[in-house]
Amino acid sequence: MAFLTPASVIIGVILSSFLHQFSFLVPWIFAGMTFAGSLTSNFKSMKHTITHPFPLLLTLAVLHIVTPVWAFTIGHLFFQNDPFTITGLVLSMVIPTGITSVIWVSMYKGNVPFTLAIILLDTLFSPFIVPISMSIFIGKTVHLEIWEMMKGLLSMIVLPFLVAMLINQFYSKSVAEKWNKTLAPFSKLGLAVVVSINSSVIAPYIRHIDKKFIQIALTIFFIAICGYFFAWILEILTKRSRDEVVGMIYTGGMRNISAGAVLAISFFPHPAAVPVVIGMLFQHILAAFYGQLIKLVYFRPSLSPSSKNL
Repeated sequence: MAFLTPASVIIGVILSSFLHQFSFLVPWIFAGMTFAGSLTSNFKSMKHTITHPFPLLLTLAVLHIVTPVWAFTIGHLFFQNDPFTITGLVLSMVIPTGITSVIWVSMYKGNVPFTLAIILLDTLFSPFIVPISMSIFIGKTVHLEIWEMMKGLLSMIVLPFLVAMLINQFYSKSVAEKWNKTLAPFSKLGLAVVVSINSSVIAPYIRHIDKKFIQIALTIFFIAICGYFFAWILEILTKRSRDEVVGMIYTGGMRNISAGAVLAISFFPHPAAVPVVIGMLFQHILAAFYGQLIKLVYFRPSLSPSSKNL
């Protein structure tokens, strides 16, 4: 995953003259990816989170208050005369948490049901949170098609998410898991296709790496790495358990960046999509980096048998 998205961006730029004509397929492909990635989710995973909502509220605060405000501030600090770049920076932080975060949480022994509940709730509310947030931060400088954006989020994320969960909940868990394993390779292929097509659409803006491109790349990298850091610090300060901390780090730091790119290209001027597409390059690389930090902090081998009692 850490190499798939950067490679797809490069392919999209190189083959832009051919791939950009297939941009109409992106929402359909993404809906299929969401369905396949959600087949292991069900409503039972929400029960504990709803009855113990404090960690959920902390994560949502990082996702939709702390990092968007941070992106908005950093954007105005370095790009005060470029509303489209600021729009892209903010959009990359207000989109819902990434469905693939559950893969990383599982890998580092985090709380998977808690993670699934956050993904579910954040996804369900995304058609309202994203347009409202963008209107608050950007509405005065960039025209927003709020209703169209809401419909896009509903069709690409919420509806396929709900259908997949209903299959898991009421049809057959074993069948859902079988479908999930069968469709997993196609989901990864779909991710590569979506990233490539989106990159081809904005290829003129990222083909020539100049000073501004590098500045945008460094800025979005800094903002993205801060998202994980803010989530981790907040969880340490509130004394959460290790498995919850791992879940909150990844759900608070990762974003459904492919959905963000689709939204950016569909509803904003193409220059606004540049920061979002650049963010694709860092998403899983940063996830792997924080995974190593988690191993160092929480899974260090004991120096001696007696150290276990310290």
